[in-house]
This record gives sequence, C-alpha cells and structure tokens, in this order.
Amino acid sequence: MGMRTVERRKVPPPVQPGHGKWRIDASFGTRQIQESPILRLTRQRMVHAPALRVSRRALLPLLLLAGTAEPLVAQSRVAVVSVRENLRAEPNGVVVAVVEPGISLSLVRQQGSWVEVVLEGWAWEASLQTRDGGAYDFRVGADGGENLRARPSGDIVARLEEGALLREVDRAPGWIRVQRQAWMWAPSVDLRDASPNAGGAASTPPPSVGSPTSGFRAGPSSPVLNAPDGDTLTVLRPGTELAVLARQGNWARVRLEGWVWMPPVEIAVAGESGGEASLDLTLDGVLANPEAARGRLVTWELQFVSLEEAEAVRTDFYEGEPFLLTRPVGEDATRFVYVAIPPEQMTVASGLTPLERVTVVGRVRTAASALTGAPILDLVELRRRR
Repeated sequence: MGMRTVERRKVPPPVQPGHGKWRIDASFGTRQIQESPILRLTRQRMVHAPALRVSRRALLPLLLLAGTAEPLVAQSRVAVVSVRENLRAEPNGVVVAVVEPGISLSLVRQQGSWVEVVLEGWAWEASLQTRDGGAYDFRVGADGGENLRARPSGDIVARLEEGALLREVDRAPGWIRVQRQAWMWAPSVDLRDASPNAGGAASTPPPSVGSPTSGFRAGPSSPVLNAPDGDTLTVLRPGTELAVLARQGNWARVRLEGWVWMPPVEIAVAGESGGEASLDLTLDGVLANPEAARGRLVTWELQFVSLEEAEAVRTDFYEGEPFLLTRPVGEDATRFVYVAIPPEQMTVASGLTPLERVTVVGRVRTAASALTGAPILDLVELRRRR
C-alpha cells in the first residue's frame, strides 16, 4: 500500500477580546499585527485633534494629584477665656488649673458643652517634680499649686493645681515651659480664628538673655553683691523675684524693687553717728512708743528658749522664716521677744542651747506682733557669753 500524505493546516488562534490592545492574527503561517478598532479610532482622533492631545496630557498630573492629595485643613482656631475658669482633665473631671480671663488657648476640638484646649506657659522649676514614664514629664509638687506665667517672671496666665501633670516644651535657667491639654466649659470661652500672633500668652517666646524682662528667683541663700565677688549688700529671702539687666559669665546684674525704712528727720539725724542713739532703747521704751521704735537699732540681753520656724498664721514673718524665741533677762518671765534670723546667722543660732544668755543687736521690725503682741527684732549681731 502506498503512503498517504495528510496536509496539516494551521488553525488561527482565537482572538482575545480587549479594547485598546494589540492582537496577533497568525493565519496560514502569515503573521499580521492589527490594532483594535477602538484604539485605532482614538489614535486617529488624536492625530487630527492636537488640542485634544494637549488636554489629555494636561489632565494626567491633575488625575495623579486627585488620587494623592489630602483634604484641605481647616483654619486653626483659638479659645479666648472670657471669665476666670477651671481647666479640667476631662469634662466635669479633676481641676488641673485655673485660667485667667483674656488668655488665648489653642483649640483642639469641641464636644457638646466642652472644648478641649492646650494651655502652655512657664513654671518655676523648683515647684515641679520629675515623673518617670507615662505621657507627662512633671507633676506640680508645690503646696497649694504654682503660678503659670507668660514668660519667666512674667504675667500670670493661670494657677496650676498641686498634683497637676504637665509636659515639657522648653527650658530657661530656673524655669520650664510646660503644656497641658485639657477641657474647659465652652460657654466660658469665645472661639475665634487664630491670628498670626494668636496662641495665648503662654506662646510668647522667652526673653533674650540680658533683657530687662528676664527674671531670677532667689534660692535658699542668695546674697546680693556690689560687684562680682564683691561685698555683700543684702541677702534675699527665698522666692524673691528680680529683673535681670545684664550678664557677665556666671554673674547677673539684677534690679530689686522694694521698700526701706526711712524714719522722720529727727530720728534719722540721731542715728547718723552710727545708730548709738537708739542702742539704749529698752523693751519698755519700744512698747511705750511702737511707731517711733519701728526700724530703731537696739541691744538687749536675752535668754534663748528655742529655735522656731514661723507658721502661716504668724503674719509678721514669711512662712517658714526661722526665729529665736527668747525672754528678757531679769524681767517678767511671761514676756517674750522674737528674733528673726537671716541665713548668714543660722550657723551661730543653731548652736545655741536652751536657757543660754546672749546679747542681741537687732532692728525693731514691729513693737507688737499681730498674733501675740510680742516685739520682733531683725537680727544684726548675736554675741554669746563665754
């Protein structure tokens, strides 16, 4: 039998549908490339319509931006406190501060009758306690709370409650700029659009070094000298605030405003010879003419009873001020004399023993204290008997 030859014919593959794509038609060994009708029509229109081509190219960046752009952010707003109002940790929650009227606070959001705001300002570093861990850096540790100021030693913008938690923002010598986000009663604030200078007194930048608005608060022992490493002019009470005028290395030139005793002319003339004219003034003489005795220098023999610290009820002292409780020697044992002790005299005063007799040179602060009626002297010199 003879062999039969079978003719193989190539069958064209099925055409895959698809608009805008190229397709291959391999028919009977001949490869042909065709484009879909839709793509061909689009290409012809673009060739004959250059304006359309430009608009499509210009549309591409806009489409990309439309896919990635974020919604526009609403203009920031502030809450201006209209009355002295509490700032709370949460709506109807614990009070963390009391904000003064007129202060602008950054607005976070409004929720019903409450607004969430950000309070920011400067607090005295010694009144804050460092916290370990958590969302807050400090706790107000001062008894009764602490003032929050627009700048170091500046205007008070709020009163921070004891125990309030705060975040640190910035630092200056002796001061820390802190922040607290909390809630306030909405009817107590006016909501406004933030101006370029808005943000409250707490957002005021710290003063430059050497400007008269920068400040310093005296520590436990802060003598004021007439020059760097010079003679002592006075010793400041703890917490005394001064304006810093200039700096020189670790020294600062400061300004202190206060009052000094300026007696009538006849008393001042009598004391020009070194104050000897008032050294003979007795306790009875002070009690007999209290107004004339105020500020006079006296020398008295006293018997030491105890070393005390003034309580808040003793309004003729500052709270915590050390003083000697003494009795006049050779007089009625029921009478007492208080002797206020400056920091530089504490070493000598701490070494006294009960019932020891001492010679006290002091200046009459008052002839009769408000609490007990006993005279108070500011200690100038303390002499112990040998």
